[in-house]
Amino acid sequence: MSKNFAAATKERQNRQLPNIRVLNREELAKLMAQLGEPAYRASQLHRWLYSHQALDFDEMTTFGKQLRQKLATSWTIRPASLASAESETLEASPALAPPTAKFLIRLEDGELVESVLIPSEERMTACISSQVGCPLRCSFCATGNMGFRRDLAASEITDQVFLLDAEARKRHERGLSNIVFMGMGEPLLNLDNVFESIATLTEAEYRFSISEKKITISTVGLPAEMERIARSGLKTKLAVSLHSADQSTRERLMPVAIDHPLDRLTEAISSWNALVGQPVTLVYMLLEGINDSPEDARKLVRFAKRVLCKINLIDYNSIVNLRFKPGYSDVKNKLIQQLLDAGLHVTVRKSQGAAINAACGQLATSHRRK
Repeated sequence: MSKNFAAATKERQNRQLPNIRVLNREELAKLMAQLGEPAYRASQLHRWLYSHQALDFDEMTTFGKQLRQKLATSWTIRPASLASAESETLEASPALAPPTAKFLIRLEDGELVESVLIPSEERMTACISSQVGCPLRCSFCATGNMGFRRDLAASEITDQVFLLDAEARKRHERGLSNIVFMGMGEPLLNLDNVFESIATLTEAEYRFSISEKKITISTVGLPAEMERIARSGLKTKLAVSLHSADQSTRERLMPVAIDHPLDRLTEAISSWNALVGQPVTLVYMLLEGINDSPEDARKLVRFAKRVLCKINLIDYNSIVNLRFKPGYSDVKNKLIQQLLDAGLHVTVRKSQGAAINAACGQLATSHRRK
């Protein structure tokens, strides 16, 4: 039998076996118990999968041959892979910053999610997804317009980080310094897998390890889940997509606001402040003629004064076939001045990746159409 034929036969067999990477730590422990192995084998297996990032059970040299054969007979190892990549040119990158790159990640079932690598002089940030699509249907969001497919497994979240860390080292000769859950999906609707992935990514003795303080979880503002994070003991940062401090406007932009009005969101943020002792970041995307008037600024000031927060103003990344436009510079500057005059902590971030359709969902939607 030729080597090529044997390899092809093994590949066909592996495609028919379940992927062991879908199992979380608890499930790996149950698997090892079923195989009659001591409990510490589960930790070893997890290390091989996520620290060494083994692709074959034969690589797991701390296991005996019999155990490796048992695993290989019933399971396979299939991590997510890069499907495509788009990068800004240096000229398109704002202020000649290092170019942003967007990646389409293919999951084992053929579904696609997006991840973005955002380099700067100080940081190397990976923006990662937590769901395939999103069920919340925010009106300005390309992901919301593509519908909801499924949650990501914890391994599918960590795979995005591993892939972007490798790309960062290849393109910029340095690894990731920050992770933001701001890609496709609402992380708080997939919180168990988000927690599981963070535990892996922050494992101190693994080859890839990052501090919890360098991770930001973004949410539209789900009070019960926000409190769950606060009580979990995680040291991650929290960003709340506000986009308007006017209840009716926020409902038009984000239908979830109907069930979670601003008063309830204020209580949830105050509870976070008390439990964690840290401010939240209020993300406010400027939309021309919708949330950028002096009255909108006054309402934002009143809301922000009620909680411990920082405000992150961002430009809208225009999406084809959607009606929203980024705010004019002079209007934006007046709004910024109102916030500063009120004594608020304001950060203004230039939207990156416009040249490569880097708004969440654009690349996946385009690929799905094709």
